Amino acid sequence: MPTHIFPKSQRLKSRKRLQQVFAEGKSVRTKDLRLVYLAEKNETADVKCGVGLTTRNFKHAVDRNRIKRLLREAYRLQQHDLKNYVQDHPFDLSLFLLYTGRELPLYKDIYENVGVVLQKLQKALHAAVPENT
Repeated sequence: MPTHIFPKSQRLKSRKRLQQVFAEGKSVRTKDLRLVYLAEKNETADVKCGVGLTTRNFKHAVDRNRIKRLLREAYRLQQHDLKNYVQDHPFDLSLFLLYTGRELPLYKDIYENVGVVLQKLQKALHAAVPENT
């Protein structure tokens, strides 16, 4: 049974790594969500995730913090398929979820968007990673 945790060790916090993800990474998106990711061949099979949004669309920190909390929660509950895939094909994966919508979302909308974008990511990774690794 998978554990539903998202500890600080699995969060993408390094400024250098974040810049690398945005400079070299690829992205998949849904209507209100963009996921930027960078996969690198490595034996550790580590997944790190960060969340964010722009100040331009949400002036109040309370709103931005709520959306980030919802994004982290939705990712926490749906990360297991992705982690299993990364374990089977050893590579490091850094991803960043960006909320691009303009109005305050409901949790169910965020949850659905995160699920869809994670499935798209898995398909993109499957196309990029050969099966013989």
